[in-house]
Amino acid sequence: MSVWVVALAALATALATGLGAVPLVGRGRASARCLGAADAIAVGVMLAATVGLAREAGEAGVGRSALGLVAGVAFVAAARRWLRHRGAATFGALHGADARRGLLLVAVMTVHSFAEGAGIGAAFGGGARFGLVIAVAIAIHNIPEGLAISLVLVPHGMKVRAAAGWSIFSSLPQPLVAVPAFLFVEAFSTVLPVALGFAAGAMLAIAARDVLPEALDHSRRRAVFATAAAAFGVTLAFQLALLP
Repeated sequence: MSVWVVALAALATALATGLGAVPLVGRGRASARCLGAADAIAVGVMLAATVGLAREAGEAGVGRSALGLVAGVAFVAAARRWLRHRGAATFGALHGADARRGLLLVAVMTVHSFAEGAGIGAAFGGGARFGLVIAVAIAIHNIPEGLAISLVLVPHGMKVRAAAGWSIFSSLPQPLVAVPAFLFVEAFSTVLPVALGFAAGAMLAIAARDVLPEALDHSRRRAVFATAAAAFGVTLAFQLALLP
């Protein structure tokens, strides 16, 4: 099978992430209440993604996935400290704390895409049909992840087109990693549990320490947790239906 098939399939999964911004077309800077709801939905989506990543990592290797999870949490803590010490940050139309939060989220999503790219390449190593099924599932799975990014960026003032662009950017590692993972499937299978665990830990850390407190600042606690729980349940069910 041609590596171009693998590369194009993985590129399609990355482009699908931009579709997550579509529901926010026509919406600009939001009220405090809408900010709280948007951040709560983002928390639910991210926590569901964390559970999915941790589940895949555990199936691939519990010890290595636990090591990756701890490394992911440490990475986010170090990145947050570095961004805070830089002082005033700018990220497109976002400034200050909003910019730091947006940068951190895009960075975490980008890092976690390396694991998904390795998964796509490894799947194609098992045959074209299986690889295409996994690529389509990950492409659909990427849409809620793009929505999570857009829900953090757009209500705080970033244009939808820019948020879609950053969402796609966060998934570009998928086509970059899929081809070498396909060519060297055994080597990548060894590090995949660590990569998946790392992604799970990083996403959990930013959801709990950055996005959730922002939601609680803008909305009532009960409303935030109810909205996050609903988003978590819907997204997790969606993931389990795609990747049982």
